[in-house]
Amino acid sequence: MLSQRIQTLSASLTIEIASLARDLKAQGKDVLSFSAGEPDFDTPDAVKNAAKKALDEGKTKYTAVAGTPALLKAVADKLQRENNITYAPNQILTNNGAKHSLFNLFQAVVDVGDEVIIPAPYWVTYPELVKYSGGTSVIIDTDDNSGFKITAQQLKDAITPKTKMLVLTSPSNPTGAVYTKEELEALAEVLKGTNILVASDEMYEKLVFGDTKFVATASISEDMYQRTVTINGLSKSAAMTGWRFGYMASPNKELIAVMDNLQSQSTSNINSITQEAAIVGLDGTINKEVEAMRVAFEARCNEAVELFNNIDGLSVVKPSGAFYLFVNIKEVSNDSMQFCKDLLEAQGVAVVPGVGFGAEGYFRFSFATDIETIRKGIKRIKTFVQTLK
Repeated sequence: MLSQRIQTLSASLTIEIASLARDLKAQGKDVLSFSAGEPDFDTPDAVKNAAKKALDEGKTKYTAVAGTPALLKAVADKLQRENNITYAPNQILTNNGAKHSLFNLFQAVVDVGDEVIIPAPYWVTYPELVKYSGGTSVIIDTDDNSGFKITAQQLKDAITPKTKMLVLTSPSNPTGAVYTKEELEALAEVLKGTNILVASDEMYEKLVFGDTKFVATASISEDMYQRTVTINGLSKSAAMTGWRFGYMASPNKELIAVMDNLQSQSTSNINSITQEAAIVGLDGTINKEVEAMRVAFEARCNEAVELFNNIDGLSVVKPSGAFYLFVNIKEVSNDSMQFCKDLLEAQGVAVVPGVGFGAEGYFRFSFATDIETIRKGIKRIKTFVQTLK
């Protein structure tokens, strides 16, 4: 009865671990979860007030599929102001989060036999959506030594006549790696003269640490601008995960138009109240609150990295952004799924196995929670690891 394509999809490991943790909590077990990719901060008041105002004004009807004119202008203004890339309203499409953006994109451009290059570790959804679209994922492996970033030579070696797209994520989920301008320029040089699209997932752009500077992929050069589909949203930087707001931008009006058509036959426009709230999330009104979240995340990151690197058998590269640590467990386990399940059972700590991100021998630890919980969780992990030595 089921279609072949739907049977190719696997459940998200992040959701699977979160479900296991919830089951144990329901049984009365003391569980600390570091599995979810969700800020622990509340949505800024200005955003919530904009939503309340929209409700009071009756802005509860259908809108254009791509979004209201005011919202599309807010997205365009943000990209020009903060990222130095220029788009017209008909080059932008708003979606129900980055997953929806990516689904639209892959369905619009990936055919059976097409190859999509994905650096690993990767966000769990990328290869699943490629597979659902009939394409083939070509994985480029990275590790601690490379800072979890691909090189220009690796990209060059992975390209074949079937290559349709490169997926770039900066800052990265799950590693927190951020590509520098020079690194992006080197990748851009490899892509010159090809027809390869770049899907640039920039959802964590506001959450960078230390001297790190975020650089939008499309801003690197005119050639890169023309081939890049910029994907972003407000879930992470503005603590708006439940609002479901994402957007995509491309100078290719035909590509945006066909994705608009696809969306018109699936979800239509995104929530009208979210659209009004997102304008405030985009226009700079909440910059102070976003910076406060970033500072808090950086402080947690610094302490968590130090605590993990003091555990015999574990190590972690300090991330440059996002709110995850990708912890190396290779000295104590070669089975990250079993490690995570045993850790959850033994110590009530939920983390996500690296195998789900295409990198065995690691787990992802989200520090999007208060510092006391982080300290308590890492202490439990240390106790567990000591039993494995």
